[in-house]
Amino acid sequence: MLLPTPVVTQTALTGDADDPRALIVIFLRGAADGLTLVPPLLDDDYHRARPRLRVSPREALMLDGFFGLHPLLAPLHSLYTNGTLAIVHAAGSEDTTRSHFEAQDLMEHGGVTAGGWLGRFLRYRPRARHGALSAIAVGRELPLSLRGAPAATAMQSIDEFSLGNDRMAGALALLYGGERDMIGEAGRETLAALARIEKLRGTLYVPDHGATYARDDFAQGLMQLARLLKARVGLEAASIDVGGWDSHFTQGAVIDPLMVKLGGGLAAFARDMGAQMATTTVVVMTEFGRRVAENASFGTDHGRGSVMFVMGGGVHGGRVLGSWPGLTGSTLEGPGDLPVTTNYRQVLAPILERHASRGALEKIFPGMIIEPLGVYG
Repeated sequence: MLLPTPVVTQTALTGDADDPRALIVIFLRGAADGLTLVPPLLDDDYHRARPRLRVSPREALMLDGFFGLHPLLAPLHSLYTNGTLAIVHAAGSEDTTRSHFEAQDLMEHGGVTAGGWLGRFLRYRPRARHGALSAIAVGRELPLSLRGAPAATAMQSIDEFSLGNDRMAGALALLYGGERDMIGEAGRETLAALARIEKLRGTLYVPDHGATYARDDFAQGLMQLARLLKARVGLEAASIDVGGWDSHFTQGAVIDPLMVKLGGGLAAFARDMGAQMATTTVVVMTEFGRRVAENASFGTDHGRGSVMFVMGGGVHGGRVLGSWPGLTGSTLEGPGDLPVTTNYRQVLAPILERHASRGALEKIFPGMIIEPLGVYG
């Protein structure tokens, strides 16, 4: 395993000294159809535009008297009703290309600027802590959103954190033990993290509160994050993807299993974390939504507005936020798309402020006039 880029370590990896707040960012790659995940059940134009793909009021779980939750996302309904989960509809970015690559690129950069918004958050927030495990991407590579972070690691499981044998660890401890510069600090920090991970690997993990994680990669990734958060290794930000949402053809066959995966994974994570959700925030986002009208292939084409989910400590949930523009022909954008009425950065801004970024938002989202959405009431 490679040691991280040298950084100035500001805290020791001692557990109790670590700030327990953590932000988990889930990206639904492929443009998730917000009109299916959270259908506008009382909008007649929605039902007319999707005679075959629409979610009927009989199927859906009612949310606020207008919007519903797709039945395959049923595990999230109790989180919504108990106020833990908030939903933002007609959310997205200013990108109008309807290109997956360009839209994801802009959204992960946080605008037309260098580095990623999550990396800038970790770098510029007051009293920033740059521990070896402060930022983790569950997967094979770091997403663009984490570019520029003081330290970040891509992993698929805790088992990947290993130096191979005790002799190697001992040799590196001697090598870095006498160094007083940034390289020595970074080396010692990494070795301390590896020692803690080694202890975790030797212990069978049993989720708390009767939580059960499915065997899919998303649920297992969330379980790894829950394990690290409970072990207090200094994890402050993590990213994890759910890919495959591009549903031009036979949309149900494409996204039905993804909705099962998303709802089940989030519900298991929240149950497992229990009281620790008070210091944990989960945000779910996607690059854009789908066309309002279904196509001839039982699917939907690239659109604009979609949905975001925000779950965790302090969230004033049980609400569908954002300005709903309606789906009449005069309100649709371009070839027939739900407009974006809430920019994703206005959703992220209050979350980042809660996670100790007051005063740093202009660096995280340069050039953006910040008008934070009231996800905390």
